[in-house]
Amino acid sequence: MDTRIERKSRFQKKHIYAVAGAAAVLFCLLWFIFRDTSSSMKVEKDRITIATVQKGEFNDYIRVIGQVLPDRIIYLDAIEGGRVEERLIEEGTQVRAGDVILRLSNPLLNIGILQSEADLAYQENELRNTRLSMEQEHLRLKQDRIGLGKELVQKERRFRQYERLYKKNLLSREDYLQAQEDYEAALGQLTVVDERIEQDDLFRSSQLQSLDENIRNMKKSLALVRERLENLKVKAPVDGQLGNLEAQIGQSIAQGERIGQVITPELKVEAKIDEHYVERVMPGLPASFEREGKKYDMEVTKVYPEVREGQFRTDLHFVSGRPENIRAGQTYHLNLQLGDPVQTVIVPRGSFYQASGGEYMYVVDEEEKTARRRPVRIGRQNPQYYEVVEGLQPGEKVIISGYDLFGDNEKLILK
Repeated sequence: MDTRIERKSRFQKKHIYAVAGAAAVLFCLLWFIFRDTSSSMKVEKDRITIATVQKGEFNDYIRVIGQVLPDRIIYLDAIEGGRVEERLIEEGTQVRAGDVILRLSNPLLNIGILQSEADLAYQENELRNTRLSMEQEHLRLKQDRIGLGKELVQKERRFRQYERLYKKNLLSREDYLQAQEDYEAALGQLTVVDERIEQDDLFRSSQLQSLDENIRNMKKSLALVRERLENLKVKAPVDGQLGNLEAQIGQSIAQGERIGQVITPELKVEAKIDEHYVERVMPGLPASFEREGKKYDMEVTKVYPEVREGQFRTDLHFVSGRPENIRAGQTYHLNLQLGDPVQTVIVPRGSFYQASGGEYMYVVDEEEKTARRRPVRIGRQNPQYYEVVEGLQPGEKVIISGYDLFGDNEKLILK
């Protein structure tokens, strides 16, 4: 009897397991190849701020805080020391140049003036005596010359007479020679007197000039001493407001001691600016601020060279008009214009910049379901916008709120 042989199936159970395993390996391989390898995190949508990138006008300005200060402060220092006798003007009062603010007293200075006046009187008296003595000597010499001139004329006449008689042999030779010698001696004496008169005139002129110079110097010295006495009156050097007057009646003030100041009516605004802009801020840049609905224009007039604590100082002055109620010490928020407005790609300011440094931003897809990190380059900035140099296009949406919680995740899932 024939035995029936059953036909075995081509695919056994073990073959099914092999195929399933191969399919699983293939699936894992495909998943590994096509999987999203970027790190991601879930973010609640209502906790972030999304803005649209746009192309518009970028106004290149910065906002700084300026403080109103007097344009000039003139300090009052005591030119002469002394005791305060009287306060004529109180602190806070408007003064005009030359107004007496304080009166000081200095007995030693008064004694010095009296001594100088006494010395001047003595020198003037000496000058008068010297002048009188010289004039008397000059007159005596003139009188001597007159006498010698008369004697010369007489002896010359006698000599001429004797000469004629001697030539006629009517006079002895001895008498003739004696008359000649007397004449020549008188002529010599007159010549000596003339030289003395000439020398006396030169000496007298030099001596009087020297004495006059001494008198002039003493008068100048006395005038200076009297000016020192006048300096005991502390006066306002310019028009302005008197401030910080600390001298009290009865107080002793040393020479050179500071006793107050005069604040000029002109005002300026001093602004401290971050050193990041030190190369862009220069005299002539315009600035402005608004107060009570009115705009006031200013101009940078001075940029101080030193940088302290990351800031540098600038002075600004009003171009046309200023607030009526402006006072020293007030602060204003100024818009300082650094350049002309330009059309460029801009994005609203946000706290993202503190974390990214302007090197990347999270770009949101159209459905606002995910956001991916993208490298960007931020250029200039103003209080409202950042200038986007590259990396973003107008119309794209970006997250502008802080990135501190996002870490290094490349993808954000918005829910």
